[in-house]
Amino acid sequence: MTLVRHAESRRSETPTGVMTTLASPTLGGARSSIWRTEGNPGVKGPVHTFDVEQIWTFLEGEATIELDGETSTAGPGDTAVLPAHATRQLTAGPQGYTAIVTAPADAHAWTPGDTGNKVTPPWIA
Repeated sequence: MTLVRHAESRRSETPTGVMTTLASPTLGGARSSIWRTEGNPGVKGPVHTFDVEQIWTFLEGEATIELDGETSTAGPGDTAVLPAHATRQLTAGPQGYTAIVTAPADAHAWTPGDTGNKVTPPWIA
């Protein structure tokens, strides 16, 4: 067993919010990654695609999720399963949102039209 202490969690900040890695291959040696995402109020995230499924459980606030042209709004207690290879964009509600997210640790993301530049975000690695 590996116990990752709260003080060991890793924080990554972007213009859209803060991702706090709770476990990943480089934090606890996990094969899957789990992180907390705090979306800044009213901010629209980038349009992007992942090559793996992600599962988002919203704890506070709300977010609008656009997935391959379909739009849904998620709030506290809602869980969104985002399939692999679906183009997505999240927009935080007026109070922002907090969610717990999990995905396989070998996940890669890219922006539409830029499949040659696939990256593993630092909060997943």
